[in-house]
Amino acid sequence: MDTAKKAGYRHTLNLPKTNFPQKGDLPVREPQIQRWWKERGIYEKMLKRRKAQNAPSFILHDGPPYSNGDIHIGHALNKILKDIVVKFAALHGCYTPYVPGWDNHGLPIEHGVQEEMMAEGKWVSGKTMMNDQIRRELRERCRKSAWFWSRRQKEQFQRLGVLGDWEHPYHTMDYGFEAKLVEIFGELYRLGYLYRGFKTVHWCFDCTTALAEAELEYQEKESPSIWVRFPLRDDPHGVFADFNDNAYALIWTTTPWTIPGNTGIMAHPEFDYAVVETRREVYLVAKGLLPIVADELGWGKVRIVRELVG
Repeated sequence: MDTAKKAGYRHTLNLPKTNFPQKGDLPVREPQIQRWWKERGIYEKMLKRRKAQNAPSFILHDGPPYSNGDIHIGHALNKILKDIVVKFAALHGCYTPYVPGWDNHGLPIEHGVQEEMMAEGKWVSGKTMMNDQIRRELRERCRKSAWFWSRRQKEQFQRLGVLGDWEHPYHTMDYGFEAKLVEIFGELYRLGYLYRGFKTVHWCFDCTTALAEAELEYQEKESPSIWVRFPLRDDPHGVFADFNDNAYALIWTTTPWTIPGNTGIMAHPEFDYAVVETRREVYLVAKGLLPIVADELGWGKVRIVRELVG
């Protein structure tokens, strides 16, 4: 079949005809569409119409992204899914103002700026004396870095097609925002919600700063389980009757390293317990576990002295 005949068959095919190109060419088309949205104020018109209709509000309180680098697939998935939810609510007749924002505080920003200062010879890891001049420069540069990446991410989120009040976002480093936090902190203190207590706080020995539990990594470790008997010191309710000298509460644990910090033993208020005698010693044991305990510890024959509820 010659070329002329091949070309002639094309006109015999009944294919649909469209007024848009077959090729998507999204890198070119998407910015054009988004520019069209912005020029016509689609987001603002949508809010204005719903407000005029006195529509019910749908507010998405979005956890802010961290401003220390370009967005990645996690950012994209997060923002796109939330944008779908907000647009869905808008199409169902809700008033849906969405105010984006950024988290501008934290160690990663400080860490990045410290590395820049180290490259310039202004910082030595773990040894730099934090004088007033260094503190000021560090804070100023951290603020500039956070501001730079907030603007950069703003452009990238808009490129994803996310609608929102991008002209008036919030930043946690805004002085008004920080002042409000101090005000709320003071109110919590005034109401008595803040107190000093004991808690293990993990910290980085290099940066000398606290670490969140999510930042910790644990190695797998197998420890032996152990049986521990606790001698009776006081028996105000007469649980052990005439066996006070040789009376014990018995526990089993898979975390033996916690024993040095042990300060008490709990009994379930609805479980049945038994006081049992074996080898001239008396133990408090969960009744349902008595056969297993006796077999595991090689007690042999035991005598139940009394039964009681926890």
